[in-house]
Amino acid sequence: MYAIIDLETTGGQPAQDRITEIAIFIHDGEKVVEQYDTLVNPGRSIPFFITQLTGITDDMVRDAPKFHEVARKIVELTEGCVFVAHNVRFDYSFMKKEFADLGYNFSRKTLCTVRLSRSLIPGQPSYSLGKLCQNIGIPLEGRHRAAGDAAATAILFDRLLKISQQDEALRNPAISPADTLASVDALAPAGRPPKAAPAAKQPSPKRVAAVQEAIRTALLPPNITPEKVATLPQEAGVYYFHNEQGEVIYVGKSINIYKRIQQHFAVDYKSRKSLEFKNSISDITWELTGSELVALLYESAEIKRMKPLYNRAQRRSVFPAGIFLRTDENGYKRLYYGKADDHAESHPLIALGNQYKAKGFLFHKVAKFNLCQKLCDLYKTNGSCFDYQVHRCKGACLGLEPAEEYNLRVEEAIESFTYEHGSFVIIGKGRREDEKTVVVVEHGRYLGFGYVDGEFSARRLNDFKDIITRYNDNKDVQQIIRQYLRTKHKDKVKVFK
Repeated sequence: MYAIIDLETTGGQPAQDRITEIAIFIHDGEKVVEQYDTLVNPGRSIPFFITQLTGITDDMVRDAPKFHEVARKIVELTEGCVFVAHNVRFDYSFMKKEFADLGYNFSRKTLCTVRLSRSLIPGQPSYSLGKLCQNIGIPLEGRHRAAGDAAATAILFDRLLKISQQDEALRNPAISPADTLASVDALAPAGRPPKAAPAAKQPSPKRVAAVQEAIRTALLPPNITPEKVATLPQEAGVYYFHNEQGEVIYVGKSINIYKRIQQHFAVDYKSRKSLEFKNSISDITWELTGSELVALLYESAEIKRMKPLYNRAQRRSVFPAGIFLRTDENGYKRLYYGKADDHAESHPLIALGNQYKAKGFLFHKVAKFNLCQKLCDLYKTNGSCFDYQVHRCKGACLGLEPAEEYNLRVEEAIESFTYEHGSFVIIGKGRREDEKTVVVVEHGRYLGFGYVDGEFSARRLNDFKDIITRYNDNKDVQQIIRQYLRTKHKDKVKVFK
């Protein structure tokens, strides 16, 4: 049994939007045997642009039942059924969220008619419900209303079943020619006269291999096959999602690429944009790194280089500002912010996106470690800083606090955003048993990573520098390395003075 479902909602975010209309068509594998549709009071106003799209107004839903009042009916109707929808993850995510708010775990097998259509009706210019129905002759009345869209999806599903039965008949000689002919006639657009054929019992839905495969692979993007997923390595590395044009639209990393990508496809999607992202994935490629740290660093570099459409974090590739350190004539260590290119003789302790962010970063450290605003160039005055006046500064700005005591807190602040050692190499697992990864940091600056033979040994930092590929240092990679070194990793850290 199949429950063909369409929902209308107040928006595209299951986490915050609500259902306004539900339509359910129960299909027994041969025909629709039951239908249910209702408006739903979402408990909030319907945005104007949604009303323009669907025609559903606040007045129409004011006296409609709320979701909890129809929840039992939905459970009873769909019990033992496969949840079928066009872009099923969207409707399914909304349904699960509504039930989750009631404390109920709504769980059904799912089938996406977009994915099934791509498999059984290849070569269509578009697989959106409206355009697909128009191209193959399915009437669609009441577009963007639950009953109209669900009715069209039911007709589409019925045709897809019959296409699948035809394919099965061609593979299975036990199915009679009359069965095959009847299935072919079912594919004809509305209005075309069917061919004469003797009455025959349709093949059992249990034999509909394509439909069963669609259920099994419902979580996959429409253009990704189970065979492709099966080739994914269960090793550390960086992976790339490509669209139909071959463009990289997302870069990710994992210690187990296969499991991570399975997790990508298994999540309930929270918005139309996330659903569009999944549906646009047409290919997956990857590069093994061996080391988890190298996977993290390489992912960051690739995101900055490619700037993929669906990567939001780490896209910034230029870090023109930073936090610097100098010691004044009185022996006080002074943190200050400025443009990175203005201080070529001195590398920043940390690189940041702009001076506004650098100033905010420094204000945070001053407050956390009880530093002097004046000595950090955050309060311009010839006398004491403002914090001294409100008893938050210990008087370093007036020379009242000994430099040795003040400098200890400066070092604590620096340690919170820099490395424990200035120059070091992290040696980790390679892509093969006879290989090692090498990550090099010199004077607090990340230089890059590379691969060496397992027997490789070096005494000087320059020996390691010669075998790495150079990458840019920035705030993101500094944070990646700091956090990694704080984990219970098994890599070897070789420190150089």
